[in-house]
Amino acid sequence: MPHAVMLDAKSLGPQIDLSAIRGAVTQLDVFDQSTTQQAKERLANADIALVNKVVLDGETLKQLPSLRLICVMATGLNNIDLEAAKALNISVKNVAAYGTASVSQHTLMLILNLANRLPLYQQEVAKGAWQQSDFFCLQDHVTLQLAGKRLVMVGQGELGTEVARLAEAFGLQVTFTARPGHEANDARPSLDDVLPEADIISLHCPLNAETQHLINQERLAKAKSSLLLVNCARGGIIDEVAALEALRQGRIGGLAVDVLPVEPPREGHPLLAALDEPLNLIVTPHNAWVTPEARQNIIALTADNIAHWKHAQ
Repeated sequence: MPHAVMLDAKSLGPQIDLSAIRGAVTQLDVFDQSTTQQAKERLANADIALVNKVVLDGETLKQLPSLRLICVMATGLNNIDLEAAKALNISVKNVAAYGTASVSQHTLMLILNLANRLPLYQQEVAKGAWQQSDFFCLQDHVTLQLAGKRLVMVGQGELGTEVARLAEAFGLQVTFTARPGHEANDARPSLDDVLPEADIISLHCPLNAETQHLINQERLAKAKSSLLLVNCARGGIIDEVAALEALRQGRIGGLAVDVLPVEPPREGHPLLAALDEPLNLIVTPHNAWVTPEARQNIIALTADNIAHWKHAQ
């Protein structure tokens, strides 16, 4: 039975039961947080590294002769030097589809809030506009009825498919676009073909060379002035500065993001600075995935990865 070390347990949030992993290993050492330098020390005698966001670069991996498996407790692998791991015969496994229900409900929450102009109406209520109104309601901000409107989805994996299923319950007409950069070999319409008719765009694709600033100033210029734009994928798929400017100028109708290019945004970000402005703007702190069920599912899937790896030895 192998010895495992969990490097950044705190990233999984509170009240997580690790018993599934403990049952799959001889010894489990748990650290709330680790730097790369601390990881090198803490993994010195470990067979398995359990990691979410800690960077394990090639130089670090070369100094860990006992390490045989890296279990990334997330989908993204950008913090692991995969080429170095392969050269050193270290297996790398991740978890996928652990938070489908969590992220999809968060996505729909953002769409519904933008459609109903909740950020704007909440600001007005907080400032006393309802209390001082001549009428029983406020209706200065035109809301969007979802039924019959067109939702354009970039990304048709398990998450995108589930968001589409939920959206159809509201009467939205869903269109999936071709994979960015592969339009010539994809039967689905390109984003550019459907963008002018989109009422909502929701992004569920990876960040790569083809999707960096996929939604940019040029594409925003082709959008409806009522377009609602939602990103629960990765920061940088939207050119956030261009989208904010379009929102301020009334060239799109709403913007909601759960992700930013640098997280946490210790140096700030234009979207954060704009939250006090009278805009249909929502920024959530990369927490679409954090329901207790989704976080616990990460543990179960990681335990499965360890079991499969052991079976293959």
